[in-house]
Parts: sequence; structure tokens; C-alpha cells
Amino acid sequence: MKNLLVPFIFIVIVALAGCSNEEVINYEYTFIGESESWEAEYIHEGTETWDEEDGVKTYTNESDSELKLTYKGSEEDVQSIEKLEFSYDTGVGGGTRSREFDEPPKDSTFTISSSGTGAKVQEDAVIEVDVKWNDFEELFELVN
Repeated sequence: MKNLLVPFIFIVIVALAGCSNEEVINYEYTFIGESESWEAEYIHEGTETWDEEDGVKTYTNESDSELKLTYKGSEEDVQSIEKLEFSYDTGVGGGTRSREFDEPPKDSTFTISSSGTGAKVQEDAVIEVDVKWNDFEELFELVN
């Protein structure tokens, strides 16, 4: 009897696995753009999962993103930055970072990273970036 039970359990597991309607989609989008003084790259990657259980469709999205903002001026100009605030808006979310420097910045690249679940940034989105430093401000867009 034990000899028949193991193959039966295996067949049931294989049959149940074959009944899943789950569809998993991995994606990665890179948006780029620049202004007179800054250039930026926004990388958005994640996994969408579509499924159906008992006739009910379900959807989940998990994603990670990072905005890299780089000053295009000279090292001397970067070191003159005393206050920096930058933000982005994807249409379904965004982020803001603000820093005041006691000492001159040693790097010309600044980042915002995030991860979470929920709405997905669309492949054809236009991402708005706003950068304020010292007494200056520049707005520009990033596209895929």
C-alpha cells in the first residue's frame, strides 16, 4: 500500500501545479534626462504577478527604484553647494531628498532609493525632476 501512495501524491502535486494560472512578468526600465547643470537616471525594476483563484483575478507588484542625480559642473562648483533639495514624480509616486552640507560635498552624484508594492511606473512614463541648490532651481524630465 505504501508503494502506491508515493506515486499517487506525486501525480496530485503535478496536477495541481499545472492548474495554476499565475503569470509572472519581470521588468526593468531606465529613464534618463538632463538640464543645464544636472543629469539624472532613474532605474525602476520589479515583478508583476497576475493570478486567478476561485474565479477571482489578483495582481501584485513589487519594485525597487533608484534616482541618480549628477552635477555636470566642475568639482569646484560642486564644493560650493551648501544646500541641495531634489525630488521626482513618476505619476504614481515619487521621492524627495534634502541635505545641508557642513563641509563641501565630496561627490557630485546624489541618490534616492526606494522599494515597495503597489502601482507600477509605466514604461512610457515621463518623470518630472526638480533640483534646488543654493539659490538656483532647475526642472527637467526623464524619459525611457
